[in-house]
Amino acid sequence: MTTQTPAPSPTNSDLPPAASPTVASRYAAFVAGRRSKWVVLVLWLLLMGIGGSLAAGLADVQDNDPETWLPSSAQSTKAVQLAEEHFADKDSSSAVIVYAREGGLTQADLSRIDSDRGRLGEVAAGQVSPAVVSEDKVAAFVSVPLRTSPSDVKVLTDGVKEVGKVTSDGLPAGLDVKITGEAGSIADFADVYSGMDGALMGAALGVVALLLLITYRSPVLWLIPLITVGLASQVASGVVYLLAKHAGLVVNGQSAYVLMVLAVGVGTDYALLLIARYREELHRTEDRHTAMALAVNGSLPALAASAATVAIATLCLVFGSMNSTKGLGPVVAIGVVVVFFAMTSLLPALLVILGRWVFWPVKPRVTPGYDPNSAQGHGKWAKIASAVGRRPRAVWIGTALVLGLMTLGLFSVQTGQTQAEQFTNKVGSVTGQQVLAEHFPAGSSAPADVYVPDAGAEAAAATVAKVPGVSSVNTQAAKDGWTHLTAVLRDAPDSAAAKDTVRDIRTALDDSEGPAADAVVGGQTAVALDVSEAQGDEEALLIPLILAVVLVMLLVLLRAAIASVLLLVSVVLSFGAAVGTASLLFHALDHAKIDRGLVLFGFIFLVALGIDYTIFMMTRAKEEVALRGHREGILTAVTVTGGVITSAGVVLAATFLVLAAIPTVSALQQGLLVAVGILLDTFLVRSLLVPALALDLGPRIWKPGLTAPETAPAEPAKSRSEAPSTSDVLV
Repeated sequence: MTTQTPAPSPTNSDLPPAASPTVASRYAAFVAGRRSKWVVLVLWLLLMGIGGSLAAGLADVQDNDPETWLPSSAQSTKAVQLAEEHFADKDSSSAVIVYAREGGLTQADLSRIDSDRGRLGEVAAGQVSPAVVSEDKVAAFVSVPLRTSPSDVKVLTDGVKEVGKVTSDGLPAGLDVKITGEAGSIADFADVYSGMDGALMGAALGVVALLLLITYRSPVLWLIPLITVGLASQVASGVVYLLAKHAGLVVNGQSAYVLMVLAVGVGTDYALLLIARYREELHRTEDRHTAMALAVNGSLPALAASAATVAIATLCLVFGSMNSTKGLGPVVAIGVVVVFFAMTSLLPALLVILGRWVFWPVKPRVTPGYDPNSAQGHGKWAKIASAVGRRPRAVWIGTALVLGLMTLGLFSVQTGQTQAEQFTNKVGSVTGQQVLAEHFPAGSSAPADVYVPDAGAEAAAATVAKVPGVSSVNTQAAKDGWTHLTAVLRDAPDSAAAKDTVRDIRTALDDSEGPAADAVVGGQTAVALDVSEAQGDEEALLIPLILAVVLVMLLVLLRAAIASVLLLVSVVLSFGAAVGTASLLFHALDHAKIDRGLVLFGFIFLVALGIDYTIFMMTRAKEEVALRGHREGILTAVTVTGGVITSAGVVLAATFLVLAAIPTVSALQQGLLVAVGILLDTFLVRSLLVPALALDLGPRIWKPGLTAPETAPAEPAKSRSEAPSTSDVLV
């Protein structure tokens, strides 16, 4: 291969000599230009100044009200609307204060409870209920309505704190008090997530910093991608804030922390891949501006394909039925797009401004005859590629069997996570609910709400009382032609049995005659039931839709139908293996049950992110096949992409594992599931399964697009070291 003669540095509009003027090459020349790199830096600093100030308000526009996440057609949503319209229950949530004394409540305890009721009236948003004492006289409870705000959970948490002060001040020795109910549960979740934004960002950046130090072995270089990622994260948060504030985008606590973690993980991945290509170009080109222009020009198409796949796939979530699902898609898409532009503009500009010294102590020097496609410096991955090449059929069959065995763990998946199973440690709302369940009907803390026209109230009450699983029915109020009934359930409000009871209540009322058939059933259990059913509907709609989007993106990128279908099948197999393996881990960690939404969450991120590494490898393979022939092209692609893509996969997996720092089971499970899936894609699918399949099938895998020879052409076309093209891959 001929040695490249160093080319002139690109100016604001000049291109490297051998490149044709395309959008990618013009963009590359701009971000790496001698003067325009400063323009790029100033633009991003301005964006950071604006975005940083806006990002601080993201918490203020979050909507964590569970009812607002439901589809508009859900009965529980209609129940909320009726309560707000006729019973002035808007923006309120009930806290249930549970009193208990081992051996039985004393007369002094009962006097204290009565005294607390009077003082709680000053905090309450409505009437405090009379105290209800258990038959065994061991426990009692009162319900206190508290003010809430969908956009500011602090309104409710402050109310719960006031309740805590009232009930704990001067508490008689031996009398135990817990705050549970919907308000207590929300307050515990808010307390768990309080201050988590900064802690998560710090933990994620710390993990990434450590891995970058290990990867680059440079005390300086690792800082540059981290600074870029941090700026990009703030800008993305600012954009999300504006859309939530002025365009009705629903943002909740989950989507906010996913945005943060995703920005760090994906941004670092893109940085690893771009810097690897830049380092190669520095070995071939003396001028760093030219080297960076070549690196960006070559890496841009694959990075753009990656970002587009993730963004478009996640945007499919807007077709979900719940507002929380609809909001998550745009939030993730915005994060990925902003990070993509930051890592392909700000990062190159910073690296060019700082020069070669950022690679210290091993600064890349121009090496005559340097061939970035050779196996030199890729010893470990050259051996892996060679092993795959010797027996490709045995490799892909063996790998597929291993993944298939991992999918058997799917049979261990358990849904129906209860409130007590949502925290990794005990919290007051959980222990309070347990006390209630021991001494009262377990559903006492959150009875089902039944709203019925006055003319059907008596019949509805009689119908509901006959439903198995209902402990008692009470009339709370009648106003504006509607009556509010409450049905105390025998089972805990978040249990599967309670959901079945609510379903039976709805069926019984629907089958009744007259105005009772117009009754609407809501409440905490009804919300949980409607959420679960909506999640099932979303899975049935969105999973096929996302797979179709990914297939289309692969077809556009590779222009090879067989390869695209095989990659899609590998993604599905990898996802099944990830869920199966993660489920076994959940059992080992004593958190066996999952929330139904975890399946769709995991699918989105494992399909959209996991396919990236295979895209990077196969796009490079396509280039190498055209130069070297099918077999050598595939093996070369595995060899030269192995190290950097593996590093990227480890970084992204470690970043998602940071979610385990949040003391909720759902966050732990989300982090574990995505991390397991990404590692499977990195080490098994991309490294073994896909290349082995490609070798076994031969050149026909590229049909109907690329026509690849079995062996390298006698006089191959110009290598990318002589004439970089816009379809060059990252590494």
